[in-house]
Amino acid sequence: MNVKRTFSLLLGTFGIGIVLGVAYAYLQTEKAGEYVLKLANELGGLSPNPFDNFVRIFTHNAGVALLVLVSGLFFGLGPWVMMLFNGLVVGIVAGFFVKIGVPASKIVLGLVPHGLVEIPAFVLAGTAGILWYRSIREAEEPAGGFKEGMKKALKLYAVTVGMLLVAALIEAYVTPKVAGL
Repeated sequence: MNVKRTFSLLLGTFGIGIVLGVAYAYLQTEKAGEYVLKLANELGGLSPNPFDNFVRIFTHNAGVALLVLVSGLFFGLGPWVMMLFNGLVVGIVAGFFVKIGVPASKIVLGLVPHGLVEIPAFVLAGTAGILWYRSIREAEEPAGGFKEGMKKALKLYAVTVGMLLVAALIEAYVTPKVAGL
């Protein structure tokens, strides 16, 4: 499986998660609401200072992306599970808010500006992790495959971090204005 195909399939897995999350929110609105409240409490509120939000969003997302990458070492399965789960979370939150009457346009404006960069960044991190695992599996000498795979994965992670930097700037400074948050 090549890089583009892996990337595309991981992105599709995220999309499936969104659809399942929206369906869950519509079928189990009360439980979805409880989950959204729990998630909001865990994440905490936004600061009135956009720079503080930027730093918090960026550091959180860079750590999550690293976790997605490293999860690829678990037989290449971790990124698939993590992308499906993250899609579920986005779908549950979006579906819940639409179900309780928040206009879908407001949800889209709250997700799309930064999501256009952030979601592909996470998918790229997952792709890097899967490629790292494949390097180990396909190498004649696993230690050499580990080292070569790690070099390639870290290069892709560097791109991921750059993308997350841009996404965090957008999420902290642009998304709140566009979405009216």
